Amino acid sequence: MAKTKKVYNQKSLSHYYNASQFRIDTWNKLKSTSRQLANGGPNSDKHLTKVRELLDYLAPVEIYWAFPGPQAFRQLILDEQLEDYEILANKIKRIATALLSGEYRRKHIHLNGDAETVAERDASIEPGSYTNFDRARKRPYFEVLIVDDLSDAQQESQRAALASMRTDSDLFTYAPVFVPSLDDALIAASFNHSIQSVVIRFGFDLHSENGLPVLNKFLRDAKVDGIDDAESSDYAIILADALSRIRPELDLFLVTDQSVEDIAGRVGKTCRRVFYNSEDFFELHLNILRGIDDRYKTPFFTALKKYSEKPTGVFHAMPISRGKSIIKSHWIQDMGEFYGLNIFLAETSSTSGGLDSLLEPHGPIKEAQDLTARAFGSKVTFFATNGTSTCNKIVVQALVRPDDIVLVDRDCHKSHHYGMVLAGANVVYLDSYPLSEYSMYGAVPLRSIKEKLLKLRAEGKLDRVKMLLLTNCTFDGIIYNVQRVMEECLAIKPDLVFLWDEAWFGFARFGPTYRQRTAMFSAAHLKERYRSESYLEEYNTFKEETAHIAEDDTEAWLDQRLYPNPEDVRIRAYATQSTHKTLTALRQGSMIHIYDQDYKSKVEEAFHEAYMTHTSTSPNYQILASLDVGRRQVELEGFELVQKQVEMAMVLRQSIMTHPKLKKFFRILTVADMVPPEYRQSGIKSYYDPEQGWNDIWDAWETDEFCLDATRITLFVGDTGMDGDTFKNKILMDKYGIQINKTSRNSVLFMTNIGTTRSSVAYLIEVLVKIAHELEQQLEDMSPAERTIYDKSVKSMVEDLPPLPDFSRFHDAFRHDLSGDVAEGDSRTPFFLAYDSNNCEYMNLNDRTLDNAMAEGRDVVSASFIIPYPPGFPILVPGQVASTEIIEFLRNLDVKEIHGYRPELGLRVFTQEAIEKQIQSKPKPKKIKKLKAE
Repeated sequence: MAKTKKVYNQKSLSHYYNASQFRIDTWNKLKSTSRQLANGGPNSDKHLTKVRELLDYLAPVEIYWAFPGPQAFRQLILDEQLEDYEILANKIKRIATALLSGEYRRKHIHLNGDAETVAERDASIEPGSYTNFDRARKRPYFEVLIVDDLSDAQQESQRAALASMRTDSDLFTYAPVFVPSLDDALIAASFNHSIQSVVIRFGFDLHSENGLPVLNKFLRDAKVDGIDDAESSDYAIILADALSRIRPELDLFLVTDQSVEDIAGRVGKTCRRVFYNSEDFFELHLNILRGIDDRYKTPFFTALKKYSEKPTGVFHAMPISRGKSIIKSHWIQDMGEFYGLNIFLAETSSTSGGLDSLLEPHGPIKEAQDLTARAFGSKVTFFATNGTSTCNKIVVQALVRPDDIVLVDRDCHKSHHYGMVLAGANVVYLDSYPLSEYSMYGAVPLRSIKEKLLKLRAEGKLDRVKMLLLTNCTFDGIIYNVQRVMEECLAIKPDLVFLWDEAWFGFARFGPTYRQRTAMFSAAHLKERYRSESYLEEYNTFKEETAHIAEDDTEAWLDQRLYPNPEDVRIRAYATQSTHKTLTALRQGSMIHIYDQDYKSKVEEAFHEAYMTHTSTSPNYQILASLDVGRRQVELEGFELVQKQVEMAMVLRQSIMTHPKLKKFFRILTVADMVPPEYRQSGIKSYYDPEQGWNDIWDAWETDEFCLDATRITLFVGDTGMDGDTFKNKILMDKYGIQINKTSRNSVLFMTNIGTTRSSVAYLIEVLVKIAHELEQQLEDMSPAERTIYDKSVKSMVEDLPPLPDFSRFHDAFRHDLSGDVAEGDSRTPFFLAYDSNNCEYMNLNDRTLDNAMAEGRDVVSASFIIPYPPGFPILVPGQVASTEIIEFLRNLDVKEIHGYRPELGLRVFTQEAIEKQIQSKPKPKKIKKLKAE
């Protein structure tokens, strides 16, 4: 390939998060402009200039895709130079149409002539398109990246050699993409989501001749700094490592002219196969297909399909099995028509055999879970068929013993709080930073977590501390710096267990930027980090610099960046994910991912018992099968889908931020609105700017204490005069059929997912414009009195917002240890104490009885969980003293569903007699042995 330096319009691509979306949009613009050029007319010169400009935009990008291919693209440029505008327009139309529809994945696209026939195709295969058979509609297509500095003739020879290996029995079909340098390989893997396999040969260059200004971003993302000092013989190994970080799902094959045995030992973790010198094309072809097949296989889903096809006689429970009770019914045949027969053919009792058992998996379920562990980067993965709520309880019960201390984000999902009750844990609640102006909470600052741990150490309680439990990411999209949190906490408690609730973050594994803030990636990274010589030097420097700080000098340690001792540290991380929330799975399909160095020796049997306790003996096989298929999807196209998901979110942001009418009533909350400046070390205020486009956020995601999930769009609606719940139910859902989950007092949350389409985004924008227009008309028609009412409503939504309450405290009656600054509490005792109705009474929020009791000094102690839904975390827990701030907050809640609260009765609280009796029955407080200063 000729190496020509090309200059690229960076602003065009900077407005896209997803390069492939930019590519398709540019081809579509080229399609319409080239047609205008072919039609002639007075603006032909203008159209010609635009066509040339668009071709220049695409030229440096097209080398990273197999279709239409470099030769076909060069032919377009030649057609333009020869002024064959009609031919040019027809070719561009076919390319653009095929790209948009994905038709090129299913069959050869013939660019010349009016129609494609088999005879034409076989007689006039274009150069570079060695397709000797139609791609079957059910034969998935992918692309193979070949990294080698080859001439055009050499590329054609290799393309032909690989094509000649194909047979009709192949399950998949592919096309090669050739790049000449390490830089180009990183860009191709980042741009082209169709690439599933990479062949790294030994003759490639280091730097790209392609003038893409975004190159530096991808090199930084891949962490290949200092490569210019490396030996050329190591380039292939460095590239393999970098590709495995960007896209760990790729199959990497290395072709080397060095000692193949030595190379194989050095790339065993990243490369699937190493070939020596000139590879055997047939063996390479088979290995490429085998690699895809390993990810494509769905053991349980396949077993379930085969089971449904077998003729069986059913003599077990479940009349619905095989659809018998429906088919023979005179009254419920519409159920069979609605769901289809397959779902009932695949229903069976878990004890009937042939399909494996979820509780004791040894066949296809076990294999499916193992494949899922590989995909998500865990050591062990378990499927769950009754949601992440149950997953959370399983993990807590498996790891926490009665009286263990657990640090818990107070704003975490209610299932964690119930898990604490079941386990009998002593809970230390952590407060998130408040976002009072938006009536929502952020996340728990690292300093607050460290402070609790350091105080527990000073009070001699560190040996009882078992777990830190945090939500990542939060419902509103706040994301922790997971590695930083784990590292500094492990410096205080080297065997601390981390439970990361990633219910809304299952997709993050499959985007390079997002991946670095997931539990499983962070655990694996830290494990490798603590084994390295470089970290040992870093730790020794830390020890020398902090040798003068006394162990009980909490303030000094709080201001210090902490590093754990690599000889003591144990990586123990658990993640629970609602697969059905962010990936393809049926409702309640969830997963537990484990990366625990002590799992086999300390946890496995307890985990098994907890799993047995909470898992149904009649699990839904359809849910299990959907988890299996969902794993297949993200291993093969998760990278593509997540990029498109983020792109849809950015399109929505851009449209709302730049539309003149929408700006009057709505505002997208940026990372600066959601994350205070002290937690944004990068200083970035917005991930998207209407002028500059998509900002380079890698540094922010690598260093900031908190980041914001771009796929969550929090729309501030306070200027409409409506609260979030009214805007959601009365306007979006009732009037326009738009469904959302969460609101706050003055905002609504839109979430894009891997299924979000551009049409869906366009419809939402259309609806918001209609709402803005209606509001504008209403304002114009308002009388002075009506305008006054409206202005008061806006003021109440924007300015008159109640402050968000922190966790108050557990009543002393439910604390085993009354000494020390850290007030851990027991929610299990009050939870079961409330079972006796004689211990409880109700106090109405809206009369003076409650206020008077609190004013007189009575501790009003909650007897139940009070949980507004959404978002689903408790404002009060059993045994907690209600503060005036909490009561005021409850009175101002705008959600209608509050679990644990009955408006007709009021708050359920403990009687004073019950509290006094509980105090009298308590054992004497334990004495605390405090650490002495060194």
